Amino acid sequence: MKKIWLIIKREYLTRVRKKSFIVTTLLVPLLMFGLISLFVYMAVKIETKQKLVVQDDSGNFINQIDTVQKLYSIVYEKKQLNESTQAILERTKADIFLHIFKVTDSKPDSVHIYKEGGVSLSAKEFITGQLDEIYQLKLLQDAGINKNTIDSIQHSNIQLKSFDLKDNKETNAEIASGIGYAMGIIIYMVIFIYGAGVMRGVMEEKTNRIAEVIISSVKPFQLMMSKIIGIALVGLTQFVMWSCLLTILQLLIPFLIPGFSESIQGGMPANINVSNQMEALSKNENIGLIQSVMNQNWLLIISCFLFYFLGGYFLYAAMFAAVGSLVNEDPQEAQQLTLPVTMPIILGFVIMITSLKDPNGALSVFGSLFPLTSPIVMMARIPYGVPAWQLITSMLLLIGGFIFMTWLSAKIYRTGILMYGKKPSWKEVIKWIKYS
Repeated sequence: MKKIWLIIKREYLTRVRKKSFIVTTLLVPLLMFGLISLFVYMAVKIETKQKLVVQDDSGNFINQIDTVQKLYSIVYEKKQLNESTQAILERTKADIFLHIFKVTDSKPDSVHIYKEGGVSLSAKEFITGQLDEIYQLKLLQDAGINKNTIDSIQHSNIQLKSFDLKDNKETNAEIASGIGYAMGIIIYMVIFIYGAGVMRGVMEEKTNRIAEVIISSVKPFQLMMSKIIGIALVGLTQFVMWSCLLTILQLLIPFLIPGFSESIQGGMPANINVSNQMEALSKNENIGLIQSVMNQNWLLIISCFLFYFLGGYFLYAAMFAAVGSLVNEDPQEAQQLTLPVTMPIILGFVIMITSLKDPNGALSVFGSLFPLTSPIVMMARIPYGVPAWQLITSMLLLIGGFIFMTWLSAKIYRTGILMYGKKPSWKEVIKWIKYS
């Protein structure tokens, strides 16, 4: 046990003290913060205000187009005699020319938009939304219908609440999906990133002939498990530091870009009535949303997340370690051998997406029980409520799968770590498993 602890300590300290680890741990959050800040700055500061010239031959839209969005300035102007579209844009120094033709048979005959280089999607949506709203209001007025009455009917809806039959607590499918997806994707990324890190660590020791020296003192199985645990601790350290740094840096965005909050409030499309939306969100709905979050069984969710987080990592880390022991110095060889390992991870991610829509379907249940996919799929199902027998069975199968895969990988690792200069075939690997 003392030797295993020494190897774990060596693996952890050697990697944590590397310049690459320090640079990566600090650089990744800074790069992400820089990209987020750049996007926010561009959204807040680099807003190109466009001038829109409107020729309204129908007379129904003059002084009606709203400019709350502050991205467009509106000028109502008509073409002079024999004046071209390009000429009126140059004369008014505008960017977009909107020509609304006369009304025929109670419908606008046509609306044409002109802009050099083509009209952007946002500009088209703004113009379409404005004209539709104005024209619908006119039709309502012509029919003697009060628009406020129509608005009140449109904003009326049936309040639906869902409850868990077991404890009669209110549930929320959107919140459950968000929690399940977030935790599933974290486990998916951890398995890929740090599992591959185990494989690279084994490849480095094999290439540098360090493994030969270490195996003279400890058993190959002890070496493999020590490496898996050591790299897991490195990954956990880096993950915690990234989370803390990103949280701190994101809190600085409002201080670095003072107009951020105002931009979020003022940058909404003009055809959306913000006041009506705010009024539609009653206090009871907000309280119900918070109550749905609080009603989640967070003790079970967090406990299962830690279990499947560690179980999934150790299961795949053993497989990646076995693959690393088979590779000599050819990177392409490593890519070919990792394909059978990565396919179940990708399959688990695909089943997880399906589980968010149908958490109790046959495919979802199978994915949450099968050890190679359960760490990802089960976390997508847990917020919806999983029968106790399925959860216990899944955990037992994952533990059994980890023990079996560790035993299998150790047999491959024991021979592969000392084999150089030859690419072993799958037939030889099977012989190692049978006879070692």
